[in-house]
Amino acid sequence: MASEGYDPRRSKVSEDTMDTWRSAQITGNLTEVPGIGPAAVKKLAEADEGADKITNTYQLFGKFLMLKGPGHDGEIMVEPIEHTQKFWQFLANRGISSHRSAIVRAIAEKSATFFNGIYDANDYGDDEEE
Repeated sequence: MASEGYDPRRSKVSEDTMDTWRSAQITGNLTEVPGIGPAAVKKLAEADEGADKITNTYQLFGKFLMLKGPGHDGEIMVEPIEHTQKFWQFLANRGISSHRSAIVRAIAEKSATFFNGIYDANDYGDDEEE
């Protein structure tokens, strides 16, 4: 696993918090996403173009889903590991430097509850494999 980029093992969010998040109803408030605080909310809302501003949880899910494609060599979508890496990089490009892996994990795991197969933490292996 690369030292830079998304790795679910870097998420400092507790399993209890993730369990609650996965089963909770979405309200739209960005701070409901584990790892997102006031500073991240501000950075997500900053954009030169109105369409690039992310001001609610639904838009953040939308951005995550947009990054699922296009794929390579005519493929219509990318595989889960590349997908989460693209989302991690999107957050980095927006200036979010804290809790990126937690945010990616939260959005990916919640998405997997309604899009089966979009994410599987087991793709990343165990710590013992490194």
